Amino acid sequence: MNKMKTLIKSNLVVMLMVVSFLLGCKGKAQKNQNVDKADQVTYSEEELYRPNFHFTPKKAWMNDPNGMFYKNGYYHLYFQHYPDGNTWGPMHWGHAISTDMVTWKEMPIAIYPDEKGYIFSGSAVVDVNNNSGFSKNGIEPIIAMFTYHDMEGEKAGKTNYQSQAIAYSLDEGQTFTKYSKNPVIKNPGIKDFRDPKMVWDSIHKKWLMVLAAGQKIMFYSSSNLKDWKLESDFGEGIGAHGGVWECPDFFPMVVKGTDEVKWVLLVSINPGGPNGGSATQYFVGDFDGNQFRIDNSFENDLNNSEHKSIWIDYGRDNYAGVTWSNIPDSNGRKLFMGWISNWEYANVVPTETWRSAMTVARQIELQKVNASYRLLFQPVRELTNYRSTKFKKESIAIKGDTKIIDSKAIDLSSTEINFKISNLKNSGFSFKLTNKQGDTLAFGYNHSNKNFFVDRRKSGKTAFSEKFSDPVSMANRISINPDFIGTIILDKTSIELFFDNGETVMTEIFFPNSPFDKLSIEPKDQEFILGNIEIHKLNFN
Repeated sequence: MNKMKTLIKSNLVVMLMVVSFLLGCKGKAQKNQNVDKADQVTYSEEELYRPNFHFTPKKAWMNDPNGMFYKNGYYHLYFQHYPDGNTWGPMHWGHAISTDMVTWKEMPIAIYPDEKGYIFSGSAVVDVNNNSGFSKNGIEPIIAMFTYHDMEGEKAGKTNYQSQAIAYSLDEGQTFTKYSKNPVIKNPGIKDFRDPKMVWDSIHKKWLMVLAAGQKIMFYSSSNLKDWKLESDFGEGIGAHGGVWECPDFFPMVVKGTDEVKWVLLVSINPGGPNGGSATQYFVGDFDGNQFRIDNSFENDLNNSEHKSIWIDYGRDNYAGVTWSNIPDSNGRKLFMGWISNWEYANVVPTETWRSAMTVARQIELQKVNASYRLLFQPVRELTNYRSTKFKKESIAIKGDTKIIDSKAIDLSSTEINFKISNLKNSGFSFKLTNKQGDTLAFGYNHSNKNFFVDRRKSGKTAFSEKFSDPVSMANRISINPDFIGTIILDKTSIELFFDNGETVMTEIFFPNSPFDKLSIEPKDQEFILGNIEIHKLNFN
């Protein structure tokens, strides 16, 4: 009965805050001139690029997802947010909730900056056993851990301007109280010292936290989420080091189809991605409760790879992604979301009142491929609940530029596309999205170099940044299967490509002068048969 009362009370809090937000909540900082100007943009101009179902803030700037947890039927998404400007500024934790990770309700800001600094990225966990001691009246506290960024200290040339702090919530993450003894981890003199990601280690029965520290990851442990002990570090001479390491995540996974358990470490890096700018690499290995060591076969793969790293996404627009905490065992999934943008041009993309979106939520699996380990990413199954109009064709001979469908049959700005190409031996293929203005987004496979590609050089507006359209993004194919299977998620200004059941993923944004209204495919080198293609309109009305 007490739990039921708590749940009812929590749901009432959520409802009241939604009403409050809709009536108009305002940030605490003064308005930025850019947003005042953006408010004058007409609805038709602005909504041309706002996604149908990828999360975007109602207004202003957004970057990294952080603090993600699940509780009582709600997935909570927090995000780096500057509510009073459309470029990066004083960071807050914005907040949104969802029951299915697809449609989102933006909530009031959860954590504001204060005299100690901006509120940078971090994580949140449900303290089920009240290890922190913050519980009251039997309510399970939500513990958020974030980086304080002292902007004045950075401007003064100090190296210790970032430290780690915690806050707790007793209303299921709607509001947070900052711990009176912050910071809980002081800076030892490391310039880039940020983005704490906490996880309950059920194997070694303690709280773990991974923290980005320059060019390495530091591992901490705790029994109470307040006092943290440095255990070890990882990263020297391993992986890609073309930029600063950021936004780590760390978790165990069962290898698909086996009982074997491996630990996975995600590390975002900026710059230094495989196709320029921001990207996220990963490592697979073993953890003894103190030290993480990558698997020998995985290390060999790193040494043999072009960038000395393996990437979660070879497109240019999936960064800082992390996983949800507190997912029930009955759900059994490891769930992920990233930021669809790239620091090379994020501040100047052609939207005004809002900037940036999140990827679709994705399920991660770990499988053994050629004696080593690879992560597989696929859109969460909840997305299929929004399917409406269906289009299907089979056994299509592809001899030249072959039209598949146009917008008279299905609106291509909100679609899920699944395709299979069988026995593609000596040819590649190129899908093309086009519109009447002549804009073209091309993507597919080059047989000559065994690479998937995304080419947005002629996709519409590109002049806002010289780094946006070049180079063409490439990704080596992992699978040796003669069949090509792919899933394509399209949403106005983004494409998410999941090739070979998620072995290779590419995510990119684009800004056509009008919506793409035709999908076609053409062979590269030789004719082939498109075994089947199935297109679903995704309806969110």
